[in-house]
Amino acid sequence: MLTDIRQQAVAGLKAGDTFSVTRTFTEADTLAFGDVSRDYNPAHYSDAFVDLKQLKGRICHGLLVGGMITEVGGQIGWLASGMNFRFQRPVYFGDTVICAFTITEVDDRRRAKAEAVLSNQYGDTVIQAWLTGVLPSEAERQVMAEQAG
Repeated sequence: MLTDIRQQAVAGLKAGDTFSVTRTFTEADTLAFGDVSRDYNPAHYSDAFVDLKQLKGRICHGLLVGGMITEVGGQIGWLASGMNFRFQRPVYFGDTVICAFTITEVDDRRRAKAEAVLSNQYGDTVIQAWLTGVLPSEAERQVMAEQAG
């Protein structure tokens, strides 16, 4: 069964289309991301370090959280060409983040721009992102329709 996001992409995308995904981040997510990225910043691993930084606890990697945009991008067949992030607040283990992804521009060659706002369970913006990429062609959307997305 195709997800709602994939079904919308198969039908065709346009400026103004908005998608939303939600995820709760865990310590295990952060440890796994650290192993993949080799980012062993003590802000993710050391309670003593985060105490000195005056944080409420250890935090998730910014790119782990920012990676939520790739969940949307993957569902809509977005081929990324650029990403610009503004990290505004830390995300702690157990925080639930909502990513609202909006296509803002599409030209006649399917080149597109998008913005994403990622907010925690309190409604605070944790990350803003500006994206560029290419949307799928009609033939590519047909392949997506055949995929069990």
